[in-house]
Order: sequence, then structure tokens, then C-alpha cells
Amino acid sequence: MKIAIIGFSNSGKTTIFNALTGLGLPTSSYPSTGGEARVGVVNVPDERIDNLSGIFKPAKTTYATVDYVDYIGFTRGDTKQNAKVHAHIKDADALLQVVRAFEDPSVPHPLGDTDPMRDLRSLEAELVLGDLMLVEKRLESIEESIKKGRKEKVSDAERAVLVRCREALDAEKPLREIEFSQEELKAVRHLEFLSIKPEVVVFNVAEEMLPDEKALEALLQEAREMLKGNSAALSMSGKIEMELAQLAPEEQKAFLSDLGIEEPALRRLIKVSYGLLRLISFFTAGEDEVKAWTIKEGTTASKAAGKIHSDIEKGFIRAEIVSYEDFLMKCGGSMAEARKLGVFRLEGRDYPVKDGDIINFRFNV
Repeated sequence: MKIAIIGFSNSGKTTIFNALTGLGLPTSSYPSTGGEARVGVVNVPDERIDNLSGIFKPAKTTYATVDYVDYIGFTRGDTKQNAKVHAHIKDADALLQVVRAFEDPSVPHPLGDTDPMRDLRSLEAELVLGDLMLVEKRLESIEESIKKGRKEKVSDAERAVLVRCREALDAEKPLREIEFSQEELKAVRHLEFLSIKPEVVVFNVAEEMLPDEKALEALLQEAREMLKGNSAALSMSGKIEMELAQLAPEEQKAFLSDLGIEEPALRRLIKVSYGLLRLISFFTAGEDEVKAWTIKEGTTASKAAGKIHSDIEKGFIRAEIVSYEDFLMKCGGSMAEARKLGVFRLEGRDYPVKDGDIINFRFNV
């Protein structure tokens, strides 16, 4: 899973990136206009993997991962600059929009003052505008092909979807608010629209605002009423979370307790992101390796096998499965006990894999 961190300059994007990845990239109050995108690879915290590793004592333990991408911020009204941002993050699976909700005279706000809802609306408008420009450009190209008699290069399906997209974008609606069929999504996938991607909005608040639960909830509720489609809203203090990410696990627990924070931002964001993208995890477990695999909800056993290797999908015979809960709670972490109790079962290629399934694939190449 790849998540692009977006926002206006001085919203705390890089601070949030550091908090999520544990990296110590320098932050600056001076907006940058170029450079390379920074990528941080983060293990997905999962106590199920920890427990399975404790049982199997494998030579290797492999967690699922999330790639976070940090690039320059959007600039209101600067289509050229924003197109550059689009080009660097267009292949992300989801967006994490950082919205500034803190006051700091030493860090000037690019729009003059701090107004979280204005910033949220403004950046959504930039995403919509960027996608509208892509649609217009592609439709012009299609019309040009028709005029030149190259009808064979025109997809009627793509053209029809683009017209729908243009209508929505002209009405200032992000594409994530529109319901598309799988065929329609496939027709325009190559354009990699930003406003169609699932989005988590993170309000970056000051430390002193954290205890004010009523004010935070009011801000989040206003955002949820504005956001439609596949989106969610959270709040956190980027500065606090960045400091937290630099601490050892035991120190983290004490720090969180002192601040009244239940869990680090990393865990909350990953849970929300998995939910928006409809992702689940299944496990393979043995003496060699315990590993988490990330798939979409509803993925069949044969397709899940293909995540491990295409040969396993091609030669799929059956999946031997026990749920994590049954394995731990009913069987005490024993595969022999799982077979004895009948919770170890055989499933065919069309079985929809469930979150937490422990699977051994039988196949013949």
C-alpha cells in the first residue's frame, strides 16, 4: 500500500511524515518548489504476527508494509506547480491530506492565517481542478483523433466515462463522490486521477488543543459533513507524534499515558487506511517464516495464492485454513489440536479469504 502525504506548504506534512516513518527529515518554514519525493517504508503493527512468531519461532518474521510518500506542497492557484505534485504522487493508492490547525508565528501560513476548513476546501478544489484539466486534455485528444479519421484509436467506453467525470468536476465534486462500475474505472485508470483516490484528512493541531475533546470533535464533524465518498478525518499533533516516534517502545507507552493518547498516530492511520481501501491480512506461518499478506476484501483463495507466487495460483489445488482466533483461542497455538477439533479446514479456489486466516496452499506445477 502506497499513501501520498499532501497539503499546502507549512501545514506540517514533513513533520507528519517523520512521525509515521520514524525518520528525521529536516522540516522548514520555507516552501520548496522541487526536489525528489521522499519515501518511508513502515511495518504495519499487528500483534497477531507477534503472537504467531512467538509460537512458530521462525527464522524470519515479515510484516505487511505501507509506503508513505512526502513531496512538495500544493500551492493555491498555481496549476503548473500542482501538476508537478500530481506527477509525483499519481500512483499512490490513497491520499493523506495534512491540514494545518495550529498557530505558530514563526511558521507563516501561505494563505495568511490559520483556517482549517478553508484550507480543506481549497485543497479539495485544487485536486478537482487538476483532474478537470486532465479530462479536458484527454477529451481534446480523442476529438482530434476523430477529426483525423483515426476512430480506431478512440475508446467509446473511455469517452463516455470522461464525459461523466467532466460533469462532476465542473460541479466541483471530487470523483470519489461518484459511483463508477469496474469497467468504467478500468477505462480511465491510465489517467490516475487524484480526486478519485480514498483520502484521510489529518488536522495537525497544537499540543495544547489535544485535551479539548469537544473542540476537536466539532472540527472533525464539520470536515466529515463536507467530505463525501471514500474519506475519513482524524486529528493529531504532528510535533508530539514526531517526538514520540523517536522514543523506545517502553518510553512511548509512558509518553502516551502522560498525554492521554490511546495509541500512536501510525496505528490509527493504518487502521483507517485499511478500512478505506477495504484491505485485510492473511498469514502464512511455519519454521522458515511467519508473514502477513495484504489483499482486498473478497479476494478468492486462488488469487490470494497468486500474491505469494503466480505458480501457486496457476497450480492451485486447495487451501488449508484455520482462523487466527480459532488457532489461538481454541487450539492453544497447536496445528495438531486444530485438526483434532475440526477447525482446520480445506477450501477451494473460490473461497473468499477472511481477515486473519492462516493459510497453507497446496499446489502442483
